[in-house]
Amino acid sequence: MRRIAIVGGGVAGVAAAYELARIHQRHPLQVVLFESSARVGGVVETVREGEFVIECGPDGWVTEKPWALELAEELGLGGELVFSDDARRKTYVLQSGRLVALPDGMRMMVPSILENIDSSELFSDSAKRAYRNEVDRAEELKVGCSNGDESVAEFIRRHFGEEVVEKIGAPLLSGVFGGDAEKLSVRAVMAPFAAMEREHGSLITALKMQSKSPHNAVFTTLSSGMGTIIDRMVATIPGEWIRRNDAVRYLSRDEEGWLVGTMHEVERFDAVLMAAPVDVARSLIEPVDERMAELMRMEASSAVVVAFGFPDAKKFPVPQGFGFLAPPGQGSLLLACTFVDQKFPGRVPEGGRQVRAFFGGAAAERLMRCGNDEIAAIARFELARILGPVPEPQVSVVRRWPRSLPLYAVGHLERMAELEALVRALGGLWLLGNGYRGVGVPDLVRDARAAARAAVKGRD
Repeated sequence: MRRIAIVGGGVAGVAAAYELARIHQRHPLQVVLFESSARVGGVVETVREGEFVIECGPDGWVTEKPWALELAEELGLGGELVFSDDARRKTYVLQSGRLVALPDGMRMMVPSILENIDSSELFSDSAKRAYRNEVDRAEELKVGCSNGDESVAEFIRRHFGEEVVEKIGAPLLSGVFGGDAEKLSVRAVMAPFAAMEREHGSLITALKMQSKSPHNAVFTTLSSGMGTIIDRMVATIPGEWIRRNDAVRYLSRDEEGWLVGTMHEVERFDAVLMAAPVDVARSLIEPVDERMAELMRMEASSAVVVAFGFPDAKKFPVPQGFGFLAPPGQGSLLLACTFVDQKFPGRVPEGGRQVRAFFGGAAAERLMRCGNDEIAAIARFELARILGPVPEPQVSVVRRWPRSLPLYAVGHLERMAELEALVRALGGLWLLGNGYRGVGVPDLVRDARAAARAAVKGRD
């Protein structure tokens, strides 16, 4: 009987175990999922208090990536699918102490309706000219696009100029990927835009040519919270497969397969699905292959999330929209804030309000050392500076996610190609998680399920 180890019980590890449990029904397997903590799910965690549904990590997924939605429906959660209220989908940017709305129709930093840029308060006249000129520079941009990689900042700068990098590019990319736009790889984190440039030159022209269904919401989640998708998967996995509070400390490869060691014992497996955070995975793999470990070495950003629930929204008014971004240099420790009750329905009791404040980078690293009460007080202070007086919340939730977002630096795809070639040559090993081929829940689910099927077959 084939024995498979899963190292790490985050989203990817649980999804891999779920897929193996499905296969186990018709093809018996021996599987062990090693999780170093008391809970599985990683950064996916939902706190339900009263009628507040509070996400401690991701609050949903991008609808156009189908793998999480397919999984939810497979788990019988189709009736729980909730879509973002895109009629309210307005995002603000903190500028000189006040919130200025992004123009309607923006896809990241690219407008689908160029006319909306002209009436925007966010951009100077020179930035507006740069947007208008980008369409006329299509051939120049198409000819000049590099076959190699470059930073997201440089890519945006070539199309729209420095102001757009600072006001939209830097805070957006930092919020989604936790990294510095000057270091992030455009081919790794903005692949569709890089492809648009190669085909059309002008990103604005390319976006206008894309047919988008007006009925597709941008984001999808579950009415009972993202944690439900973890709970449902765990319910299908044989209980004896999951070993909580059992950290893997040793990994080696020989002619007969893999040896996986914990504090308690060393066991032999035919395959290993390495779903631990990149830092942990690298330390385990280094004795096996130093070059693989070197390729897995990457910067990562920490995050601190603070959620507040208020029973009376009227006592804490916020602008109509999904939330705001706080670019560097605007005097706020915050990275972003989500107006949760305006993004998704059913997140608060009737008439209530919920906001989530995000800290990243150096601010998050400093806050990691503070207690929950201190972090919550700092978050309320920072929100008050931007939104006005913050009443005493009914519910407060603080979560620290150290080095949770690996940075896909320039050259990431080339490094991953070399890493995957070494992994294939070694045999019986699959690398899963947010350090390699995507950071969103759909990406992790896709990779984990595919790797589980391949591990059963014993090939890539």
